[in-house]
This record gives sequence, C-alpha cells and structure tokens, in this order.
Amino acid sequence: MNEDTQDIGDGSAVPFARLTPECMLDAIDSVLMSAGARTDGRMLPLNSYENRVYQVGVEDGAPLVAKFYRPQRWSDAAILEEHAFVAELAEREIPAVSAREFEGRTLHTFDGFRFALFERRGGRAPELEQRDTLEWLGRFIGRIHAVGRTQQYTQRPTLDIATFGYEPRDFLIAQGFIPENLREAWLTVVNLALEGVEHAFERAGDIATLRVHGDCHPSNVLWTDAGPHFVDFDDSRMGPAVQDLWLLLPGERADASRALTDLLAGYEDFCEFEPRELHLIEALRTLRLIHYSAWIARRWNDPAFPVAFPWFNTQRYWEDRVLELREQVGAMQEGPLWPV
Repeated sequence: MNEDTQDIGDGSAVPFARLTPECMLDAIDSVLMSAGARTDGRMLPLNSYENRVYQVGVEDGAPLVAKFYRPQRWSDAAILEEHAFVAELAEREIPAVSAREFEGRTLHTFDGFRFALFERRGGRAPELEQRDTLEWLGRFIGRIHAVGRTQQYTQRPTLDIATFGYEPRDFLIAQGFIPENLREAWLTVVNLALEGVEHAFERAGDIATLRVHGDCHPSNVLWTDAGPHFVDFDDSRMGPAVQDLWLLLPGERADASRALTDLLAGYEDFCEFEPRELHLIEALRTLRLIHYSAWIARRWNDPAFPVAFPWFNTQRYWEDRVLELREQVGAMQEGPLWPV
C-alpha cells in the first residue's frame, strides 16, 4: 500500500530484523562497485525511526548517507516519484538533497530491502528566532512550492482529514490502545477536535494542494554559512502550502504571528500565498497530534519504538493527550493566526 497510515497488519512485526550491518554494507557495495568504489566498514546511525539511515564511509571518497526504506510503507512508484521531485528541485539550484543515481537508478534492492544513497550534507539547526533566517527559509520554501505547483503527485496521497484524523482515531480505538478509564474522555475530545478541524477547513474554503515537503520541521533543515538545505522528503505528499510553514512557528501565539510575518515576506518573493490557508494552521496541528499517536502505535512491534518512546501508551501519556486536544479545540475557536 502506498499510504503510511494504512500499513498496519502485514505480519512484518520486526521489519528490519534481517538488516544487519553486514547486510547493509553488502547492499551498498553492490551499488558502489558499479562506480568503482566500495565502503570502508565505518557506519554511523542517524536519527530516523521510520526508516534505517546510516552515514557510511567510502574508501578514498566522501562518506555517503544510506536510507533503507521501511518495508510495505511506500510503493516503488511512490518512492521514485519523491526522488524525481527532489531531483527537480536540485536541478533548479534549490538546496534539497536528492538521491544519487547509479547506472540510471536511484532506488536499489538487496536481499528484499529497498534503499537509496545520498550525498552527506552537514549543517546546524536554523536560528528561528532570527528574522533574516525566517525570511531566508521562506524564500526557499516559496521556491520549492513554485516547483511543487507545476504538477501533481499521482502515486503519493493527499494530506486530508480522513487519513490524518478519522482513520488514526478509529485505529487507536479498534486496537485497544486507549485505557478503558480514559476511553470515553479521549473519544469525546478527539471528536470535538475533529469537528473543529472540519469547521476550519470549511472556513478556509477551496484550497489548492501541491507537492509539499510534508514534514518541514527544524530538524529537516540544515543550516550552513551558505544558508539552508532541506533533507528527508520521505513524507512528501499533496497538501496545502501552509503545511510547510506552520511547523517552523514558535508555540506562543504572539511570537508565531511575528515569525509568520517573516516567513511570508520571503515566501511571497517567489510564490503567492493564499491568506485563507491561515485558517488551517491549528487544524493541521491537531491532525498531526492525532496522527502521531497512531503512527507510534502502528510501529509498536518494531523493537526500536519501545526503546525510543518508553513513555508511550502509559496512563500519563493518554491523560496528556486528552489535555492537549482540549487545548487544540480552544485554539481552533480563537480564529486564525495572522501575520503582524
């Protein structure tokens, strides 16, 4: 199945069990040897839970980054569609890290695993409290969206209320993740939150969707003296433009309004922004919160997840989610965030 919110009961409880260091190095060498290179045995795990990502040393060459894709999440066509979009950005000198091509291919297979290789790019977290940094980011996101508008994904889904709201809600209930003593409270507040999301989308009206990064939070932006570059388009899909802006905003409403002003000042140098999309900021935040809980729940049989998220599925965790969604209901009732 193409969509990550649907891969739930495929029997691959331990999807990366066979992906040993030896397997990864053999896989990478099977590609590099076509270019007269090979790995040197050095591997450094990078921060990724959905896939397995490593920095890998190369003999007499610069290290590469290898991404091994989670089985049964995306189709080959969906992965290649993302690769093509990022390559299109790179060809237009937009700083996005595209998959390296070997023998005419960017997606490779070895022992049942699919993987891609990328140039290693260093960088630091962007200083989002700096106005010029936000404006710079806005300009590059505007350039990404100017390209994203030129055509649509056909193999990747659209960010919508059904797949990011109702389906995750139903999954969490059906699989028994919500504690019995909190089930009624959680279900009541999640339904109120989704009602608020529906109203927000109604107020926004008919909003165009385009190819977006999809997960444009600060960790997916690496900053150097030459400016930002964008990594990890793994969650790229069709969505409203504001999806790639709101994740860069601070939490306090007044601070978020100021940051939004700076982001849009840069964004609109390259791409027109529809102000009605501002009605969607808190709605999209709400959908992300619901989807995030279900995402962890779907991966709970993967041994990496209980280690990385030991607080998940505790009584305290779900109590906090009830309070969090109540706050979101209030935030959506406040009206849209506006630039100052």
